[in-house]
Order: sequence, then C-alpha cells, then structure tokens
Amino acid sequence: MRRLIGQRYLQMMALLGVAWMIVFNYIPMYGIIIAFKDFNIVQSIAAAPWAGFRHFKTFLTDDSLLYVLKNTLGMSMLKLIIGFPLPILFALFLNELRSSRFKKAVQTISYLPHFLSWVILGGILTTWLADVGIVNHLLLALHWIQEPISYLAEPAYFWTIVVSSDIWKELGWSAIIYLAAISSVSPELYEAATIDGASRFQKMFLVTLPMIKGTVTILFILAVSGILNSNFDQVFILKNQLNESASNVIDTYVYQVGIAQGRYSYSTAVGLFKSLIAFILLLTANAVTKKLNNTSLL
Repeated sequence: MRRLIGQRYLQMMALLGVAWMIVFNYIPMYGIIIAFKDFNIVQSIAAAPWAGFRHFKTFLTDDSLLYVLKNTLGMSMLKLIIGFPLPILFALFLNELRSSRFKKAVQTISYLPHFLSWVILGGILTTWLADVGIVNHLLLALHWIQEPISYLAEPAYFWTIVVSSDIWKELGWSAIIYLAAISSVSPELYEAATIDGASRFQKMFLVTLPMIKGTVTILFILAVSGILNSNFDQVFILKNQLNESASNVIDTYVYQVGIAQGRYSYSTAVGLFKSLIAFILLLTANAVTKKLNNTSLL
C-alpha cells in the first residue's frame, strides 16, 4: 500500500487504460451468452429464450463451412509461411546496411503503407489490378500476357493478391520489433565472431538470429493463435461477387449472417467458436515452443 500511494500519480494515469479495457473489452463479454440464446433486437438479452448449442450445431453442419474454412486457413497459412519470416529477413538485412541515410530511407518507405487504411490501399489495388490498370499495361508491354486480365474478378488470383498486399503493407512495420531486439545484441558477440573469421552473412545467421530467438518465438505463438483471423478489412474491401468462392472467410461470413441477415445469435456462436479454436491453438503453440526451445508466453 505504501508503494501504491507513492506511485499514485502513475497509477491514476494507468487507471484510464484500465477503465478503457473494462468498458470496451470486459463489459461487452456479457453479450457472448446470446450465442446460447435465440436473441432478437426487440427484446433484451436476459429475456431471450435459451437455445443451448443449437447455433453451434447449425454452423458445423452448414454447407458453407467447408469452403469458408478452406479460404480462411488457406490465406492464413500462406501469410504464416511467407509473411512471417519475411520481416525477420528484412530486419536482418536492414541491420547490415552501413549507410545510415540509406537505411533511414528504406525504413521510412517500408513503414509508410502501414499508416494507410485498407480503404485507401484497396482503392489503389483495385485501380492497379483493373483491365486498364498499371499491372496489365506492364505485363502486356513485357509480353507476359496476351490480353488484359481482371485480377479481382478471378478467384484463382485472390489468395495471391491478399497475401502479397498484406506483406506490402506490414513488412516494414512488422520488422520494427525485430530491429529493436537486434539492437540489444551485445557488440562483443560480433567482435568475437569477427576474430573467429565469420563473414557478415555468418554473423547474421549464427549470432543475430539466435540472439533474437525469444522474440521470434513469442511472435510466432501469437501468429499461430490468430490463424483463423483473415484481416476482415482487407478481405472485405477486395472481395466481390465474382471472387466470392475464394474470398468468403469466417470473418466476412459472420458479417453477412450477423449484420445483413440479422442472425445475431448464430453469428455470435460462429465468432465464439473461432475464438475457442484460437485459444486452443495458442496453448498448443505455447506448449510446443516451450518444449523445443524453452521459450513461451506462460
């Protein structure tokens, strides 16, 4: 209590964050119970009749389940396999740049897309990937294609567009954490490696990478736990009726049945099911990484 009183001004500042979490994160959790009820907007949550696990059973037997899960897992796995290691490599190579001016320029350019919303980037991508867009003009000039392609109208290209645009937007920003971890590596380790005759590439992969292993592991656990999250903003902006077979994921499916169709209890059940799977994935990834390299969240 004496320490708490001594830090009263800092604690008062922290109370704002605590209040925000309680109001926007914890109080709304009461609404989760509508997943087990037949809720409609003309009656309160407490007055709605109980439905048990009926909405969960409906989702698990829905014909849309398979292709929605396929799209969600397909895009998320590609982002994990391709998009997760790229910021690490980018940070490693960026750290090796000797010119501080060039390094700052590369950092600034790579960070910029992160600060643009998907509404803006979606409009840019829609223009670039149109029949008369810059991508078709470039590929036609290089004779790689014979006629213009409407890429966002073709389901076969959608996953590639989503993964590549996500990397373009978040590559520089995701590398910040790794750069911060690299900055804490002791220079003595590099000096010892130099004495032993290690090249710059050997130092990157034999000194730098092992020293940031803990940071990489923690971020990998979080990435695995969010594998069912498909970045709703990005997919919702880029999807249309022509590519719906490849673009309809769990998040957009919840939006369609919850907002467009007014099936609030059903959409809440789907969202709760996704959160439960994410929690299981988090615990599994945490246990595996703890066993492999003794690094974990818990």
